[in-house]
This record gives sequence, structure tokens and C-alpha cells, in this order.
Amino acid sequence: MTMSSKEPVRNEYLDQVREQQQRLEVDLKARKVMAPAQMQQNALPMRRAAGPAVVERTGNAVDVRVTGFWRWKTVIVPPNAYVVHTRRGHPQPLHIGLGVSFRFDPARDSFIVAPGAMQTIIINAHCICRELQGLLVQGYVQWIIEDFGTAYRKLDFTDVEDPMRVVNVQLREQAEAAIKDKVATMSIDAVLSDKQPIIEELTARLRHVAEGGGGGDKGLGLRIVTVQIKEAVVSSARLWESLQTPFRSERERVARLASLGTEEALSHRELEVKQARERTRLESDGELAMLRAHKDAQAYDTAQAERLRRQQREEEDARKLALERQQSALQSADLEKARLAVEAELTRLKQEAEAVKLKREVLAQTEVADVQRAAGNRQAKTELELLETRQRILNELTPANVQARLVELLPDIAQKLPKPQELRSVSIGGSGGAQDGQGVTTLVAQMMALVNILKADGTPRAPAQSVAVSKGGAEGAVEVTPAPR
Repeated sequence: MTMSSKEPVRNEYLDQVREQQQRLEVDLKARKVMAPAQMQQNALPMRRAAGPAVVERTGNAVDVRVTGFWRWKTVIVPPNAYVVHTRRGHPQPLHIGLGVSFRFDPARDSFIVAPGAMQTIIINAHCICRELQGLLVQGYVQWIIEDFGTAYRKLDFTDVEDPMRVVNVQLREQAEAAIKDKVATMSIDAVLSDKQPIIEELTARLRHVAEGGGGGDKGLGLRIVTVQIKEAVVSSARLWESLQTPFRSERERVARLASLGTEEALSHRELEVKQARERTRLESDGELAMLRAHKDAQAYDTAQAERLRRQQREEEDARKLALERQQSALQSADLEKARLAVEAELTRLKQEAEAVKLKREVLAQTEVADVQRAAGNRQAKTELELLETRQRILNELTPANVQARLVELLPDIAQKLPKPQELRSVSIGGSGGAQDGQGVTTLVAQMMALVNILKADGTPRAPAQSVAVSKGGAEGAVEVTPAPR
């Protein structure tokens, strides 16, 4: 009942084998995809023969260039790549070799390109040794194409992404099978210690398959360059530790014996060193005591000498300080005298500057007054000259001009006269002269006579009197009429 309730033990090795088998089935299928250049060729219409050349690149991993247009194309192959060029109706290839470029007609031709460089296959073989223990053997195989005419007929180079992928998978599977067969006949110690039998067996099998068995059999047209086993690892960690245990135990025993011998030698040596150290310590203590007493005496002598030196230094410093204070007092007195002298000099200079400033102000005021008086004198002189000019002009006026001026001023004179309270009439002129000019002259003369009469009459008139002058009455008649109240 208990056994049936337990879960079945999982076989991890079987799971790994199944997973590798699935990956192998996928890898053995070549990925054949139509090249973009061919797809475009099938879709494009027929072009004229004089059209420009077109450069195309195939989808192959090898850098092959296809130039030209329509059915007149050229395939340019790199110098390190193999190529096979076939044509419809020809049983043998038209071109085959390394780095061969050729004319290409997409309607009738076909070609395969494969790298010519050396290929490296990484091998990780999960093996079981004679003791039925799991081992992981890691190695690598390097091969190269030797006869491409045989290789392209027997191998699949049609994978557009990696032409060597299917061939590498096939060779890797054969190498893993050879390694597993050889490891199955060997013990685990032999596998871990000597890998040369595995290398020889793997090299023999791969060369028999790739290069042929001699005679007319050329194998696959390949050549195995080198086969190496890098590492062999035990799959079980517990088994790996068990394999390492004897060696580790032996090495631990040797190390422990060496450690014990070392500890014994160290203990004996430590005892000797301890005794020598104690003896050295006692001797050192005596020497230190003597040295300490000597140092104490030297320290006392040094302290006394230092105290005496300090006392002498303090007295010397006190004398120097007193001298410096005295010199400082004298220098302070000298500085005070110099300061007073400087202040007196500054006061004198300030007074002189104020006197000079006051003198400048007085001189400036005097100059201003002189300038003002000169300006007033010039103004008065100008006014006198103007009055003199006016007087000279007045003196030079003719009687006719004077009379005309009086006629112009009569309204202003009449306006400035006081308001009359009595009316005096003065008749001026008669029938007039024979000429109008004489009548005006007579009128002006009569007006002048009236003015003279008014000037001659010194008696003040009442403000209610007025004088009326009328033309046409008796000459020289003046009538004073009281104004109505």
C-alpha cells in the first residue's frame, strides 16, 4: 500500500534524450524560402533590353550578388565560396568550383552556394559510462569541404539562411553517437583521466564517414581537420563529491600529519622563544631601571637649569619691558608734541584758507558791484543819448509838424481835461481863406492861441466849468457858460 502511494521517479536523462530528439527533427529540416530576387523576377513584367542593370542579393548566408536584368543576369560569387551552376537540359553542371562567377538565366538556370571556410561543430554529449553513471562530454570538431562535386550531391546545402546548418547537425549527431559508444565501454575514472581513446575513436568514425573508406568511395567529399575533447563532467553532484572524497581524505590526512608536526615544532619553538623572551625581559628591566634613574637625574638637572634659565629670562624680559615702556612714553610725548604742532599748523592753514576764501568773496562782490555800476552807467549813458537824440529831433521839427502833432494829441488832451461844470465857447476863424491850406493853418494858430489863453488864465476853475470851442464865431471870442445842474 505504501509503495503504490509513492510517486514514480522521474527519469531526467530520458527527458533530455526526448528533447534532443525533437530539436534534431526540427534542425534536420532545411528552411527553404524563395529568394526575394526570384520573387521579384516572377512578378515583374518583361523589360526592354536597353534598360539599366539591377543589382540583387540572394537570401543565402553567402554574400552573392546578382546583377543585370530579366534573363540577362550575372551571378558574382565571393572567392571563398563554392558554387554549382546547372541548366535545364544539361545533365552535368555548367560551372562548379570555388569563387566561380557565371551568366545566369532565371528561366532555365539554378545554382547552389556554400561557404568554403572551415566549419566548427560544438558537441555536448550526455553519455553513460560502464558503471552506469551519467557523464557530459564536451568537445568540438572542425571540418572543411574537400571535394564539392561529391559534397553537393550527397549533402543538403539548400538552407537559405545557413547552408551548412543541416550538414553540421548531421555531423554533430554522428559525433555524439560515436562518443556515447566509446564512453559506454570505459570506466568513469578512465573517462575523467584519459580522453585520448575517445578522440581517436571519434576521429576514426568521422573520417570514415566524411572522407570515405578508401578505393573509389570518396565519402561525403569532406575532410576532418581536427577533433578535440574539452571536458568531461559527472552529471551527479553527489557522485562527483564521492569521487573526490578519497583524494580529499588522503590529502586531508597528509595535511593533518603535517599540521601536527608543525604544531609540535611550533610548541617547542614557542617554549624556547618564551624562555628567551623572559630572560630578555629581565635584562631589559634592569637596564630600564638604570636608564630610568639616569633619565630622572638628567630630568632633575634639566628642570633646575630650565627654572634658572626661566628666572633669568623673566628678569631680562622685565628689564626690556621697562625700557620699552619708557621708550614708549617718550615716543608718546614726541607724538603728542608732533600732533599739537600738526594741529596748530592745520589751524593756521585753515585760517589762511578762510582768509583767502573771504578775500575771494569780497573781490568777487566788488567785481560784481563794479560790473553792475558799469552796466548802470552804460544804461544811463544810453538813456541820456536817447533823450538827447529825441530832444535834437524835437528841436529840428518844423511848425507844420508841431501843428500836426498837436492835432493828433487833441483827443487825448480833451480826454484828460476835468469834467466841466460851465461852458465857455470860443469861436475860431471866419469865412476862411481863399485856399484850404491857409484855413488849416489858421485853425492851428487859433488852437495855439486857445492853449495860450488857458495857460495864461491862472485862476483855478471849478470842476463844473467847461470851455466850448466852435468854429465860425468871432475870432478870439471865448464864452464861459455854466453847466446845467
